[in-house]
Amino acid sequence: MLYLSFLALSFFSISNALSIPKTLAATNTTSASSASSTLGPTSQLNIVNANIAPDGFNRSTVLVNGVYPAPLISVQKNNQLTLEVVNQLTDTTMDVETSIHWHGIFQQGGTNWADGVSWVTQCPIQPQKSFQYQFNVGSQTGTYWYHSHYSDQYCDGLRGPLVIYDPQDPLKSMYDVDDASTVITLSDWYHTSSVQLGEIIGAGVNADSSLINGLGRYVGGPASPLTVINVQQGLRYRFRVIGLSCGPQFNFTIDGHRMTIIEADGNEVNPVQVDFLLVLAGQRYSVVVTANQTVGNYWIRASPNGNSTDGGINSAILRYNGAPNQDPTTTAGPYQLAFSETNLHPLTNPAAPGVPGPGKADVNYVLAPGLNTTTGLFTFNDKSFANPPVPVLLQILSGTTQASQLLPAGSVYQLPANKTIELSFPDPLAALGGPHPIHLHGHSFSVVRSAGSTTYNYANPVRRDVVSIGNLATDNVTIRFTTDNPGPWFLHCHIDWHLHHGFAVVMAEATDQVATEQVPTAWNQLCNN
Repeated sequence: MLYLSFLALSFFSISNALSIPKTLAATNTTSASSASSTLGPTSQLNIVNANIAPDGFNRSTVLVNGVYPAPLISVQKNNQLTLEVVNQLTDTTMDVETSIHWHGIFQQGGTNWADGVSWVTQCPIQPQKSFQYQFNVGSQTGTYWYHSHYSDQYCDGLRGPLVIYDPQDPLKSMYDVDDASTVITLSDWYHTSSVQLGEIIGAGVNADSSLINGLGRYVGGPASPLTVINVQQGLRYRFRVIGLSCGPQFNFTIDGHRMTIIEADGNEVNPVQVDFLLVLAGQRYSVVVTANQTVGNYWIRASPNGNSTDGGINSAILRYNGAPNQDPTTTAGPYQLAFSETNLHPLTNPAAPGVPGPGKADVNYVLAPGLNTTTGLFTFNDKSFANPPVPVLLQILSGTTQASQLLPAGSVYQLPANKTIELSFPDPLAALGGPHPIHLHGHSFSVVRSAGSTTYNYANPVRRDVVSIGNLATDNVTIRFTTDNPGPWFLHCHIDWHLHHGFAVVMAEATDQVATEQVPTAWNQLCNN
């Protein structure tokens, strides 16, 4: 997602006959919302500029339907989604083109075109134009999210939760409440636009505050209202914790309450009890929390990169019914049950695909992370991703099926169909600013070697779609997946500032099959002159 303004933007204009509602001016003021109206499988998403002050600092933003976080999209297993994205952006101090990625949705069945990645699977949606994403979620269930995949635009506000509910959830007996009120989004927030922040070279862009369900406070700022999550004593809650971050990882805790992990990135796991969660950008967990404490107020803490939670900074409130309307006085800890990714094991079909053993997959790639300190660009195998002049998918549909001929040169890797793939990421310290959360589109993968571990587990490794590649020179995080989903799939660091500076590659899977797929006429029109 390296969206440098000089790359390819002059090649295309958008032709789209869909009608556009009246644009919301950038000067309008909209309150941040932790209880946005829920959207269903057939919905319209109006992408607008609006001023909000979720932490007490007012700024122009990019929002869905005028709220932050973007509205929850609530669907069920096997639903067909029809999502009309209407670009009403006018504030040219920020990016005004857009596209939306449905993070964690596989897009199986020939809908790679709907994956929403500008310059990989589509041309961006121009201002005052629309585009309709259509896809089926199939058998997928669990906790996901959606966000802009154009430049760093989601850091300006275009990000929100997406949940696929399962009426036959195998773990349903573990909880009493699972609805819109139990979705918890964690996000960093910036008082400066992403266009300006994206110009910072190197590893460091620092957030001004953290928001939980769209509200927070910043150091030196006012005692802005905080999100309150209400519970009834004695009930069990499935909290769906979503890392909407552009940068920091969050250490998530609830004073006085343990959490039982039952899902990681849309994959059910055998229940594991912990006192804290480490949530990297793009990651999601479902945890069961029992409201078994004295009626009162308890701090919910989401400490970014180990920062303080004093004075309600990086915090929200868990409030029992009957408790007074005031800030908690609870203290953090003790943290006795540590979180470890290696303790998470899939509830069903736990084995990693292929022959067990490092390097024994059908196709094995080493992707060595790096940072060119001269240019400030991140690399995989010494290549930095730059936007091609036309989307990778369009190149394939036009007849170019060999990765060696696809643009950007050196950043596209060929994956044959129906094979086991192993990717390893050695020495992550070669790329400053870690730990880096690596996300693969189009798949979940088995993490056969986790960060901080030297052990390989092919029997029952966690499956997920975002993994930390660690923060030790000895780390060599390794993942496995099967190529059962044709398409060009983006693999990238989900620290968006790093992605902006080239930390990505494309996995071109079964390109001969992709070349024969059909795409909607409106998709082609996105790239018309």
